[in-house]
Amino acid sequence: MDQVRQRAARDQKRLDSGAVTSPKDLENLQHEIASLAKRQGNLEDVVLEVMERRESVQERIAELTERVESLQSKIGDAQTRRDAAAEGIDAEIATATKEREVIAGTIPADLLKLYDKLRQQQGGVGAARLYQRSCDGCRQELAITELNEVRSAAPDTVLRCENCRRILIRTPESGL
Repeated sequence: MDQVRQRAARDQKRLDSGAVTSPKDLENLQHEIASLAKRQGNLEDVVLEVMERRESVQERIAELTERVESLQSKIGDAQTRRDAAAEGIDAEIATATKEREVIAGTIPADLLKLYDKLRQQQGGVGAARLYQRSCDGCRQELAITELNEVRSAAPDTVLRCENCRRILIRTPESGL
């Protein structure tokens, strides 16, 4: 735009100075000045449009930057909560492991070995509660003959579910 302005100013100065005397040259100079004025107007329109688009883009950048900062803050908060939860879980695991070691010391070695083997085979659950005549491990109701065997078994007898093979734990809610 500056070049167009400078050229128009130079041509206008030549026109105003009277240095050009030929009518044809004067006419050409006037057409050139008009053409340069039109070109300058078009360039100014383009500059205005670019400036408007730039403002719009800058607003969008500011909006997106704000959203990114908000999301980063939320991510930081979530990571903090996750880390705190992981610490809590680790503490629970440590406590449960200690409790298990104490309890495991009171259980006969062969029974503990069977339990660990079943636990590994059954996805982490080696024993299940007998609740209302059903095994809590496989959720299957025991047959009458199985229930009679459980009723007649001594309290220290190790009983197993016929369906899932887990060790059955008898409780007052067993329904015997």
